Amino acid sequence: MSPSTSITHRTYRIASIPADGIGPEVIEAGITVLKKFAKTLKTFNLEFANFDWNSDTYKKTGKYMPDDALTTLRKYDAILFGAVGAPGKSIGKPLGMVTSR
Repeated sequence: MSPSTSITHRTYRIASIPADGIGPEVIEAGITVLKKFAKTLKTFNLEFANFDWNSDTYKKTGKYMPDDALTTLRKYDAILFGAVGAPGKSIGKPLGMVTSR
């Protein structure tokens, strides 16, 4: 290959849902590691989209995620999910609506 030849790598789209408790810290660290991994290997690219779905959202709207959440998430190759619930934030079973494809 000549130096002018461009190599196209697959780009993986990842939905990030930090949520509550230690979730934001864990997800931030995970994204940092994944970006470093992609940069080191140079065989794929990553794009992240952050979704602010957490216990505060649930308390304000009565829903952890919007009605179209599954449709939205299906557009991504992967989902990084943090943690649901934080001290003093009981929200029942918000993931009951998350189902497999």
